[in-house]
Amino acid sequence: MQRTRTTPPERGAARQGERLMWLTPHRVFYAGLLGAAAERTMGGHGVCVSPAGAPPNRIRIGGGAWQTGELIVVPPHVPHQVESAHPLIFSLLIESESVDPARMPAFLQHCGPVEAPAFVQRVRDAHAHLLAASGRGTDFEGFDFDHLFFGESLAPRALDARIRKVADAINADPAAPMSAEDCAASVHLSFSRFLHLFKQETGMAFRAFRAWKRARSLLRYVRQDSTLTDIALDTGYPDSTHFSHSIRQVYGLKPSDILAGSRRLALHDAAGGLRH
Repeated sequence: MQRTRTTPPERGAARQGERLMWLTPHRVFYAGLLGAAAERTMGGHGVCVSPAGAPPNRIRIGGGAWQTGELIVVPPHVPHQVESAHPLIFSLLIESESVDPARMPAFLQHCGPVEAPAFVQRVRDAHAHLLAASGRGTDFEGFDFDHLFFGESLAPRALDARIRKVADAINADPAAPMSAEDCAASVHLSFSRFLHLFKQETGMAFRAFRAWKRARSLLRYVRQDSTLTDIALDTGYPDSTHFSHSIRQVYGLKPSDILAGSRRLALHDAAGGLRH
């Protein structure tokens, strides 16, 4: 999903078959290129793991000092920059409205490098397992994401039913032109009450939530032969300028670099099957 690095041909070829992404409505697993990403701010709980035998990844949080670790955890909305000396990186993304932050595994309730060797090995094993399935052309429909990576289902976040309805609608169609006023009316709340309740329940302001979901939806398009303008419109942006600015804020990369780094990525989209 990220910009390609310059690597010797034989090393690059060895890595191509290891790249995959498993995309579900509330989870993402990405095994691929990191590239030279600038500072970024994601809307979900982020996890980065280095492959076996690779140097630890590096992270700088909010412009602070660089730190290193095999496992790096980043809570939602925290500006950070990640670097990897290895062409391959493993990343997990957990949508914040889908999990109870107070009941997440202890190692996920931190920010920065964390010691959790059993989880690191579990992620590496999960990658190998998914890689084997991908090589057979198998989709991931029968796999349970949380059990594969965490050994259990992560505790769900208890949302007000009205806010859940709106969040589900945005998740189902991030490109839809849903205003806060329209959403408030749809669940019979005043505008001010809706905005307050939405942030209280999800941990995100309505506008930030919608912006994040639109940026996240780009991941579904990384293997499509479409122009950047078409993708911008398909994901709900008014034009390519707004699209590029938003994507760079979220991912630290230009959309064109994300697409270039995804050319050899096997994408398993829960909504659309397997795409090579």
